[in-house]
Amino acid sequence: MGQQPSVSQHREVLRLALPAFLALVAEPLFLLVDSAIVGRLGVAPLAGLGVASAVLLTAANIFVFLAYGTTSVVARQLGAGSRAGAVAAGIDGTWLAVALGVGTTAVVATAARPLAGLFGASPEALDQATTYLRISAYGIPAMLVVLATTGVLRGLQDTRTPLVAAVAGFSANAGLSLWFVHGLGWGIAGSAWGTVIAQTGMAAALVTVLVREAGRTEVPLRAHPGRVLSAARGGVPLLVRTLALRGVLVLTTWVAAGLGDVPLASYQVTATIWSFLTFALDAIAIAAQAITGRSLGAGDLGTTRAATSLMVRWGVLSGIVLGLVVLLVRPFVGPFFTPDAAVQSAIAAGLLVVAIGQPLSGFVFVIDGVLIGAGDGAWLARAMAVTLVFYLPIALGLHLAGDWLLQGGTTKGQADAVTWLWVAFTLFMAVRGTLMWMRVRTDRWMVTGATR
Repeated sequence: MGQQPSVSQHREVLRLALPAFLALVAEPLFLLVDSAIVGRLGVAPLAGLGVASAVLLTAANIFVFLAYGTTSVVARQLGAGSRAGAVAAGIDGTWLAVALGVGTTAVVATAARPLAGLFGASPEALDQATTYLRISAYGIPAMLVVLATTGVLRGLQDTRTPLVAAVAGFSANAGLSLWFVHGLGWGIAGSAWGTVIAQTGMAAALVTVLVREAGRTEVPLRAHPGRVLSAARGGVPLLVRTLALRGVLVLTTWVAAGLGDVPLASYQVTATIWSFLTFALDAIAIAAQAITGRSLGAGDLGTTRAATSLMVRWGVLSGIVLGLVVLLVRPFVGPFFTPDAAVQSAIAAGLLVVAIGQPLSGFVFVIDGVLIGAGDGAWLARAMAVTLVFYLPIALGLHLAGDWLLQGGTTKGQADAVTWLWVAFTLFMAVRGTLMWMRVRTDRWMVTGATR
């Protein structure tokens, strides 16, 4: 892929990726901790958490462009030599996060039960999901503000501050959830309140850092409607890309819910672990966004190519290492989350496929980060829409074949069903990776300048 990466590029990727890695893995630990704490309440609460998490993460993560798009825009401004312009773009993104967060909270809190009911879970699991979702909805504005402010700081080449905020938030969430759920006996509601409080604290801390940066660069904090609307329009392609991706994840959860509480509960655990691994691999993608945006903003195509080549190798190697780790710990994961033997067996089966797919995931996430950093959102939106269309008949086929896969509801049948669920998802990742490989081999995504 062009010139060879230099030692300084290796160091820069490491400087950005290591703190990003630690911050990113702290985020899915929110759900891992919630899963471990709620799992001790029984199968129905754990299955309910799986449904509620799918809705909540969809409601929040469709706006992930607040982080990814902001990183790209801010990094390009920084590369072009305008730090004030970079901070101003970040403030616009933060105001947009507040507006989107308030509106999303109103929708999710009001329609919590109908939204959770779309997955077809059992009545017991639906009750648990509704309780968790109604409370967690109040943390959505904070979640979106964290996304936006984190994107600003990454674009400014600062991944250490988000790390501090993430570690503090995770620690608070773990302590509060454990106290509320088991100490005060609040059940699944306690887990939701612990997460809301922790996320609000993270948002407040990161906004304080952004306000200080605005003061140093003499950038006003007031909302500028025109620029905020411009930021919203710029985020539309990434919104479409993320909606298509969330569509795949929601479809998979829907299929799992149709298989029963045991497959759904085990899918909740395996999907949370997959998300944890995703965030770990995304650390290199975050470095890719920041470096690609800055180098293209400065008009340096050679650095862009060399850094891309380097980060792809790092992504695949990291995927291999993570896959091996999952294989080693796989027998011990199920008992950590639940005492139910059937759920434990299904978790182990799903994690085998998850482990095998990690090198592919490493490649996909790094290229995704490169293209986001390059501002290639329109292509990403089209490619993800194509991949969603490819996945639809596969998901429907699994749903229709549910009774055959379950083999009468035996423990082996439930484990086999979860295995096929993850095989189908890995096939989706393979198609996604193929399209990205075809794109990154061209030069059409490399547009230089402060704006794309």
